[in-house]
Amino acid sequence: MERIERIHALHRILTAARYPVTVQRLQEDLECSRATVYRDLAYLRDYLMAPVVGNGEAGFRYDTSEGDRFELPGLWLSSEELHSLLAAQQLLMRSGGGVLSNALAPLQQRIEKLLDEHAGGRRLPVERVRVIPHRTRRLDETAFRTVATAVLDRKQLTFEYRARSTDERTRRSVSPQRLTHYRENWYLDAWDHERDALRSFSVDRISAAKVGEAAARDVADEELDRHLASSYGIFSGAPKGWATIVFSAKAARWVADEHWHSQQQGRFLPDGRYELKVPYSAGRELLMDVMHYGSDAEIVEPVVLREQAKSMLELALSNYER
Repeated sequence: MERIERIHALHRILTAARYPVTVQRLQEDLECSRATVYRDLAYLRDYLMAPVVGNGEAGFRYDTSEGDRFELPGLWLSSEELHSLLAAQQLLMRSGGGVLSNALAPLQQRIEKLLDEHAGGRRLPVERVRVIPHRTRRLDETAFRTVATAVLDRKQLTFEYRARSTDERTRRSVSPQRLTHYRENWYLDAWDHERDALRSFSVDRISAAKVGEAAARDVADEELDRHLASSYGIFSGAPKGWATIVFSAKAARWVADEHWHSQQQGRFLPDGRYELKVPYSAGRELLMDVMHYGSDAEIVEPVVLREQAKSMLELALSNYER
């Protein structure tokens, strides 16, 4: 248990205690040495100004006249969360600054101070933390800002959309509902007025976007989740069924730790392979993920999805038979 976590736990113990808590019990609950208990008590009392009273023989507790009013000050996060915040700020600065980076500058100073306090004053080499984008798409920042404005201002939006699958251009009029960041790319969930239905649009395929004056039609969160989040991946909708995929024992070491869907079901088979079941609507994205594992994955059910996978593999193989 790290120090910040111990301080949290110590505070909870002393707040709930009706009688003095012995050092032995604190050692057991905090999973630390006797000396560490005394250091944490001193830190809580002298640095955080907590109303700690007592001694090593009788035990410790909060002063009954002040304990109910005392709260831990400041931004109390785990060390991992603090590191993540600092890394995020560094990434914002490296991306060229801007309004958001400047607004977060005071927060960065606070984060650095907290990190120093809980890292013993040593400098943390944030430059050694890397975030490598994977398969990101070129994004028109003007279009993105327009889409985001319509979402947040709750205004209707018109734009030209070039479908990736057919390359067809259409003019769309929508009530934007949500912006979704999925697999390094941005998508707009919206109510399409011409089609009278919910649709998801890749923001990188949007152009000539314009925010209208009319208020956007609001769709209940329950309906959005049911239509757009109930099935596998971003190409969602009402699930058509469940897919069963069996992975080799080698691939099982990765797949068993992966999150494919909130309702997924997985189990190890007696021979070491791993069986994964996920709900899906359109099979395109699911097939792409399964194909990623090559010969280490096999779609067992449903038959139609299995046949689609077989056709994709046969077409891929034909490219190498020339």
